[in-house]
Amino acid sequence: MHILYYFSIILFAGLIVARILSKVKLPNVTGYLIAGILIGPSIMKLIPKDAASSLSIISEIALGFIAYGIGSEFNIRHIKKMGKSIIWITIFEALGAVVLVDIFMIFVFKQSVPFSLMLGAIAAATAPAATIMVIRQYKAKGPVVNTLLPVVAIDDAVGIIAFGISSAIAKMLMNPNKDFSVAKAILIPIWEIIFALIIGFVIGILLAYISSKAKGEDELLVITIASILLALGLAKHFNVSTLLACMMLGATIANMAQNSNRLLSIVDRVTPPIFVAFFTLAGVDLDLGVLKDVGLIGIGYVFVRVIGKFFGAYLGAYITNAPKTVQKYLGFTLIPQAGVAIGLSMIAEQSVPGRGAAIRTIILAGTVIYELVGPVTTKLALIKAGEIQTAE
Repeated sequence: MHILYYFSIILFAGLIVARILSKVKLPNVTGYLIAGILIGPSIMKLIPKDAASSLSIISEIALGFIAYGIGSEFNIRHIKKMGKSIIWITIFEALGAVVLVDIFMIFVFKQSVPFSLMLGAIAAATAPAATIMVIRQYKAKGPVVNTLLPVVAIDDAVGIIAFGISSAIAKMLMNPNKDFSVAKAILIPIWEIIFALIIGFVIGILLAYISSKAKGEDELLVITIASILLALGLAKHFNVSTLLACMMLGATIANMAQNSNRLLSIVDRVTPPIFVAFFTLAGVDLDLGVLKDVGLIGIGYVFVRVIGKFFGAYLGAYITNAPKTVQKYLGFTLIPQAGVAIGLSMIAEQSVPGRGAAIRTIILAGTVIYELVGPVTTKLALIKAGEIQTAE
């Protein structure tokens, strides 16, 4: 069938299943994911795997819009109010997962150090998309949300750096006679992060200027979407983080554009169908077959990473005297893991020959579990924190 037929099925399925599951108080994003699993290759096979691959550009665009929205929360005045706590909480929650997974893999599951280091490094990554959709759906507001948004933005950068360092150490341990530079492994990820931020900043400055010349809402919408796509395209071309580039674009607009509120909110006119398609496609891509292959090590990874995230977030919030609700509930909102982790697992296959397939299987299985459980856990945590007033 034509690709537009499959696109239609994806949109209808996402909306229908989300509407049904809303009757039992589940977030819409959970409905989209389950719809994708139902119509995908794992169950009903209404959407072939190659058709899902053909629609991958939708996922890239959706992540760009999501990152743009996250970046808009980086208001300098707001960040100054929160002080250094955001940085410390992010470092503790990311590295908490890394260190705990490393320790458990080496000492409890008796795995090799290179394998453990690579799996631990990937544990740092958190997928913001599902969490952001829960916040949007229920209009959640409060200290936990205010902390969560900048944390998930910075988390991506911390995870990339941790992966670069762990990858270099793993390669050195597996090839002791070859010349691997830890310094280079640290500097290359840092340079990629800086370059992505430069792309977002420059495009943000241009958008802020050009938007002041726009005539009417329609022209403003076209200019804004074109700028987000430009940031995505340049970041992909130079092989740097598209998430960071679009986050920086949003942050630049939030702090430097005179009409920032209009520029940030106007994209909401086009994003609903993109987000429905994105999360339903994510469900189509989730292969339930990998769950049976992960074994005890995979189960251990799933639980230990969550424990590391929770206690890392708690410790960072406690040390910086963050509000009690942030200390108690922030960790529960950091469970989802998806695109970045899967991408890193593919790179890890080259770093740990012979065990790369096991790493990828564990991460893919973890993604299935995290993406289904994460939105529900986020919703419950925000209700407990008093930041979702009326649950739908």
